[in-house]
Amino acid sequence: MVSIVHSSAPFGLRGLEVEIECDLNQGLPGITIVGLGAKAIDEAKERVKSALLNSGLQLPRKRITINLSPADFPKDGASYDLPIAIAVLAASQQIEAKLENMAFVGELALDGRIKSVPGIIIHAQVAKARGFKQLILPSVNARQARLIDGLELIPADNLKQIYRHLTGTEPLTALKAMDRLQMPANADGNLAINLSDVSGQELAKRALEIAAAGHHNLLMTGPPGTGKTMLAQALIGIMPPLNRPEVIEVTNIYSLARLNPGEVLTGRPFRSPHHTASQISLIGGGKDALPGEISLAHKGVLFMDELPEYPRTVTEVLRQPLEDKRVDIARASRRVRYPADFMLVATQNPCPCGYYGDNVKTCICTAYQITQYQKRISGPLMDRIDLVVEVDRLSSERVLANDTQAETSQIVQARVAAARSRQVKRNRGRTNSQLTTRELKDLPALSPAARQLLISAIDKLDLSPRAAMRSLKVARTIADLEGSAGINQSHIGEALQFRLREQALV
Repeated sequence: MVSIVHSSAPFGLRGLEVEIECDLNQGLPGITIVGLGAKAIDEAKERVKSALLNSGLQLPRKRITINLSPADFPKDGASYDLPIAIAVLAASQQIEAKLENMAFVGELALDGRIKSVPGIIIHAQVAKARGFKQLILPSVNARQARLIDGLELIPADNLKQIYRHLTGTEPLTALKAMDRLQMPANADGNLAINLSDVSGQELAKRALEIAAAGHHNLLMTGPPGTGKTMLAQALIGIMPPLNRPEVIEVTNIYSLARLNPGEVLTGRPFRSPHHTASQISLIGGGKDALPGEISLAHKGVLFMDELPEYPRTVTEVLRQPLEDKRVDIARASRRVRYPADFMLVATQNPCPCGYYGDNVKTCICTAYQITQYQKRISGPLMDRIDLVVEVDRLSSERVLANDTQAETSQIVQARVAAARSRQVKRNRGRTNSQLTTRELKDLPALSPAARQLLISAIDKLDLSPRAAMRSLKVARTIADLEGSAGINQSHIGEALQFRLREQALV
């Protein structure tokens, strides 16, 4: 007898329906798995065998052939354990339930427990798209799967529970999609730094507000210990919360990367890779073509502390994702695409010793050393950074002052959220940083004085077309923060102020 059980296979952030066919024949008892499975799938026969026996179920003493269809698609991972076990039970007539409207996913322990699997949201999306009514899955994955509506979820802790459910002796409780999300749960731990905790640095705080409002890339430069890292960590607190589609995307990426299993991530990610990180760890890839840091920072912040200390070969791979907001990973066996819509926030010292231009400590670097250090960041990468701000040393009185008038992150976040709302409504769901050149040129109410100032800046500062358009995007964000329908001269002037600081670095 042949039985068919339905499951799915993640393929990047997409998925493919997989049919598990089981055939019992006379012959030497054993399990054979075909269908282009990797080592983890070949080992599934031992896990399935032990899980069945230790759950008090029968393993047919026949030749068992398992086919994973489509057979020409490479498959990997332990998520097929549970559907294989169900297929064996159905083929041996230990269960007689109709399985046409059900999908199964889960890894089996030797004692029959059902363990979590990566990419559960993809499995749920495939089950829904293929018209299945129910998805039977590990209990630990149920919370993430409940982000997908229109699908009945049956969570289970062990194989015996599923057997009893399918035979009708002890039906399991079905779950439906979450009505509302619980906020917040940050992808990388709660970064409890309030903007009011940072003494002074009003210009840097203004740059953070503009960056958060328009999703702009930011570089902070200054001597060591002036608060650059603290400012970057406070950025998460002023960004608007994720909406439901963004929560699904972020949670999906982290699930696929085997991070934060079972958790729904409603806070914006903050990723801070070490300067020894490789290209693969940054953009993703490896044997399993998993997401890298730029995808884990999707809809959040990629923080690169001391950007010149990263190898040039590593920083240069950021150029295309910063423009395209995605990354394509090609390997011999697969080609996947991951989203990478992140804000790049970087810091750097002005020179190797860190004190060039400092008003307290004297720089000991030569002019050649300073030039070579600053050239570690290429011109094309700098062209993709919208805002550059100096974070100078504070006076001793200002360091110890208790500034009770400093704005909190909550106050700034309200302005940022209002500005985002304006631009998302105007730009059909996108932030200002995502506008195309044609859309920028069609922006309404760019005053004649503002236009003339931008033209003059392009000539005098030798701005590239990309840099000019990015300055216009920043000006549009500044106007949104003020609630202005048009872009006037002061908006262009403030946007260019951050470009002037960039020119001083190169």
